[in-house]
Amino acid sequence: LLLIFFTEYAEFLHCKGKKFTDFDEVRQEIEVETDRVTGMNKGISSVPINLRVYSPHVLSLTLIDLPGITKVPVGDQPPDIEQQIRDMIMQFISRENCLILAVTPANTDLANSDALKLAKEVDSQGLRTIGVITKLDLMDEGTDAREVLENKLLPLRRGYIGVVNRSQKDIDGKKDIKAALLAERKFFLSHPSYRHMADRMGTPYLQKVLNQQLTNHIRDTLPAFRSKLQSQLLSIEHEVEVYKNFRPEDPTRKTKALLQMVQQFSVDFEKRIEGSGDQVDTLELSGGAKINRIFHERFPFELVKMEFNEKELRREISYAIKNIHGIRQVLPCLFTPDMAFEAIVKKQIVKLKGPCLKSVDLVMQELINTVKKCTKKLATYPRLCEETERIVAGYIREREEKTKDQV
Repeated sequence: LLLIFFTEYAEFLHCKGKKFTDFDEVRQEIEVETDRVTGMNKGISSVPINLRVYSPHVLSLTLIDLPGITKVPVGDQPPDIEQQIRDMIMQFISRENCLILAVTPANTDLANSDALKLAKEVDSQGLRTIGVITKLDLMDEGTDAREVLENKLLPLRRGYIGVVNRSQKDIDGKKDIKAALLAERKFFLSHPSYRHMADRMGTPYLQKVLNQQLTNHIRDTLPAFRSKLQSQLLSIEHEVEVYKNFRPEDPTRKTKALLQMVQQFSVDFEKRIEGSGDQVDTLELSGGAKINRIFHERFPFELVKMEFNEKELRREISYAIKNIHGIRQVLPCLFTPDMAFEAIVKKQIVKLKGPCLKSVDLVMQELINTVKKCTKKLATYPRLCEETERIVAGYIREREEKTKDQV
């Protein structure tokens, strides 16, 4: 008799080579990494924490846990926290090869579900959306979610699946997953409103549905994938034919190689700004992400720091209106005179110059840093690397001066 023991473990992308066999340590590492990236006061970041779990008890699926919509900023969260989270969510669920799990608590009105609303925007036909109803055990006595789970209230093409997760008390009490699954199964089998659909409820059934979707997706995409590989093979064979007559002594070869390197520099720079590069920095924000943070976090922070004396401003407005009227009597009016309004507004706008110039400096510095990172691939050609960096950095500084003049 041959027994094969498989040890469950997990690995983080930011801790390559380190295996976690205690999943309490996994939870702690997620908390530590979250605090490192976002700070200790409820900050947010679009940089993902990549975790891979190896176990015979899990399915081959890639799950992306997205945050819920925050309406009111708290702690270090930016004023536009709701829009930032919304943009982050849309970035993932807009992909056609992504299955959307619209999670909604059972003890809230389904018509107000943010998850279903966002899913509807990118999947109007409901081809990729599965409704997941949680907190069924926390509903008020005498109420249930039967109509929702039977897909009668707000129908979805793929329907709804109910789950009962561990409570915070269960988590604090170290209730393991197996016990939680048994309790969930018992809940559905014993509940009078759900026992007739118990076989189509619960976390194991949700796993089964997702696994089936993965199988269907692989089956549907394999023909297209095969065609793509064949077309790439033909393209490579054609390129091989071209290089059969290649002459190393051809003087145009150096010119072509130079153009290719400059073009590659341009592509790398664009990818670092747009955020679609093949290498992802997990240690700090850089490129387009850092510029985005300057505009959406640093610049608003600098504006908030500006001193504002409301009493002084009201006095200035009063003087401006009186000076506009001269010896005429100042009568109550609905609108401030144009000249008085412009005089006050221009004086206030001047105060924005400092934060604007500071933001311009930060953006330009990040652009220059990005240029230096992109030229590292040209390190084998020091002269080309130096000239490329000098020309592009010079152009960026020229644009900086023009921008400051406009400010």
